[in-house]
Amino acid sequence: MIRPDAPPPARFNAARHCLAENARLRPDKTALIMAGAEDGAFHLTFAEADRAVRGIAAGLLALGLRRGDRVMIRMGNEADYVLVYFGALAAGLVALPSSPQLTPAEAAFLMENSGAAVVVTGAGHRLDPAEAEGRIVLGPSEIAAMKRADPVADYADTAADDPATLVYTSGTTSRPKGVLHAHRAIWGRRPMHAHWLGLTEADVMLHAGTMNWTYTLGVGITDPWACGATSVLYDGPRDPAVWPALIARHGATLFAAVPSLYRQILKYADLSAHDLSRLRHGCTAGEALPAELLDAWTAATGKPLYEALGMSEVSTYVSSGPTIPVKPGSPGKPQPGRRVAILPVDGPDEPLPEGETGLLAIHRTEPGLMLGYWNRPEEEAAVLRGEWFAGGDLASLDGDGYLWFHGRNDDLMNALGYRVSPNEVEGVVGGHPAVAEVGVTELAVRPDLKVIAAFVVLKPGEEADGPSILAWCAERLAGYKCPREVRFLDALPRTANGKVQRKRLADQPVAA
Repeated sequence: MIRPDAPPPARFNAARHCLAENARLRPDKTALIMAGAEDGAFHLTFAEADRAVRGIAAGLLALGLRRGDRVMIRMGNEADYVLVYFGALAAGLVALPSSPQLTPAEAAFLMENSGAAVVVTGAGHRLDPAEAEGRIVLGPSEIAAMKRADPVADYADTAADDPATLVYTSGTTSRPKGVLHAHRAIWGRRPMHAHWLGLTEADVMLHAGTMNWTYTLGVGITDPWACGATSVLYDGPRDPAVWPALIARHGATLFAAVPSLYRQILKYADLSAHDLSRLRHGCTAGEALPAELLDAWTAATGKPLYEALGMSEVSTYVSSGPTIPVKPGSPGKPQPGRRVAILPVDGPDEPLPEGETGLLAIHRTEPGLMLGYWNRPEEEAAVLRGEWFAGGDLASLDGDGYLWFHGRNDDLMNALGYRVSPNEVEGVVGGHPAVAEVGVTELAVRPDLKVIAAFVVLKPGEEADGPSILAWCAERLAGYKCPREVRFLDALPRTANGKVQRKRLADQPVAA
């Protein structure tokens, strides 16, 4: 038995780790179920997944791609998203998951910034070859042909530190930044299997997220496959009432979602109408879990709800779970084997004592830690503190080792579990013809829910037209980045040096 915190092997391929042994030991076991709103569903066994992934790997290499080339995936929630993702890793290429919500301009930025060699599109997400600017564009028919063609005999012989995945997240500038992960990142997820998810070969994991999100790719697919468990994803209408029905229909033993979805399920679904007896517990991440929501879910279902805290750069490394009792209001403890500390915001890189608030940091030997930011050395340098990586979260550790989250040390916002830079949103709102100045921040609309709000100073003679500004944003930003509210001010609050004070925006009187 290999300890969960053991270092990864020197030669390690993430796709092989998730599929090769499963195809050998349990070839006919269901690996993936793509569920719809009705009873019908698409099933894929481990043998079929392994064969399809190696076929896609062969097809990608036949295009002349070289080790480390980027493969951008622009698809919706469909089985081929998973297969292309692992196919790229199996070939020694770098997978770049992207959201189907991205506007053409946002997708073009990712293509250009990443230097993607290939863009794979799915049903309903076709890409005009002219927009691809000379890149190879593959659609459903090309991927289907690859799956049927001769596969590679084996997965690429990659090192644990070789690049595997490039995901884009908000940075401190107006453009997203790429977070580059190695194959070892999947090995680095091992502590969460026992200590957050309680995941075993016998489990059926239902995840409520979309595949482009690292939360879904990790917890919904990678983790179950790494343990030989079955993954269930959903590709139907986003009705909160559907989730208890899916849990019952597919015998889900684990369910993963963001806290706001658990709240919607309690509000709109009839839990008593479905057999949830096989469900052991729920898992949640992406947003803070309010204590009252935890109590309400437990009272309604009799099932525990386990929270985790993580980030794109290192995944989840603090959690409650089967081995870590829940302490309401805290996301839990650092998982066994994780080296976590609280560092001073300014000053030496020496961990602070319990109870003091500082920057949450994880040791740079952590196998799940990113390789670095894609072509952004200045941002990379800003988060490295000696032996530690400190991503900007403010936290403290209590006497029992539980972590308490105290917000961000910067202005990054959390929109439905996605980190969003106010600079990016301000750049779009500021382009509206009526806008002279804008500041963007989160706005609390109730104790457990914050939305993105734009605070606008109009050009002389312009009329306050919030719907026009929201429509402008909807054409230029992915839905989760768009402001939900626009307020008009006579002036933005600024420091003596002229910098907008985003934390004071919500307190300003609206324009007369």
